[in-house]
Amino acid sequence: MKLTEEMLIAVLMGGPGAEREVSIASGRSVVKALEAKGYRVEAVDVVDTEPKLPGGTDLAFNVIHGTFGEDGKLQSYLEALGIRYTGAGVKSSEVAFDKNLSKKCFLDYEVPTPGSEIVDCRNGAKLPEMAVPFVVKPPREGSSVGIRVVKEVSESMDAMKDAAKFSSDLLVEEFVEGRELTVGILNGEVFPVVEIAPPEGEWYDMATKYPWLSGKEVGSQYTCPADLTPEETAIVQAAAKKAHDALGIEVYSRVDVLLNSFGNPYVLEANTIPGMTETSLLPMGAAEAGYSFGDLCVKIAEISLAARP
Repeated sequence: MKLTEEMLIAVLMGGPGAEREVSIASGRSVVKALEAKGYRVEAVDVVDTEPKLPGGTDLAFNVIHGTFGEDGKLQSYLEALGIRYTGAGVKSSEVAFDKNLSKKCFLDYEVPTPGSEIVDCRNGAKLPEMAVPFVVKPPREGSSVGIRVVKEVSESMDAMKDAAKFSSDLLVEEFVEGRELTVGILNGEVFPVVEIAPPEGEWYDMATKYPWLSGKEVGSQYTCPADLTPEETAIVQAAAKKAHDALGIEVYSRVDVLLNSFGNPYVLEANTIPGMTETSLLPMGAAEAGYSFGDLCVKIAEISLAARP
């Protein structure tokens, strides 16, 4: 199906998860961009798991980050209604959102990724076999929610207890010292690499990603294209594309990669509904590749419709 200006695009934003306010910011930006391009657009603030879409909706443009929007549940709901939507499908969303499932997929397809173990905390928090330093991650939360970097043995149990509030099957990864990079991918095209620099002494968490949410004065700084050699750029982009393909993600994603001092990449995760404000990281990489924010939004809609005729 071809995108036309007569079609009604419902931009789904908000959602019931921890990233609601970020999603609303993304949604407002997408609405503004599509309207400026001449499309019929209606904003839908999603507050529960059975959102009501406007009658005659031709395409749901999904910008609900994290829970419900990114985990396959919204995709299943829309498919049951017979409504086409943007981005990844049900299965790829489920796998990419679940850090334990995506880790298994990375290992199966030989995607470079940090060593890890899954710690069963159903009967209470317990320590991993892995020695510090490590990173503990609830597997089904977005945007660094619940993630703790543990560098001292004395911090280990508190970190596991905190993470166990979100899930009982915790992913614990080896801590990799390296440059924080992210790579956008759209319909097979790999965008220039973005480098993320958290404030001195901090790491890339919710507070440094979104200082306006936490009241912080200074957030992370971003550089695009990242100051890498051509060889390093190619290595990071190849690792990101391999991860995207291994997960079977349709249309677009943004893949987070660490690059250590030896030039080795380590894929952390793929985001199937990344931030979509004009200053977000996927649009930043897209802009460097020649796409305006409005062009990027239209391209996502066009490719999604073509993928779901």
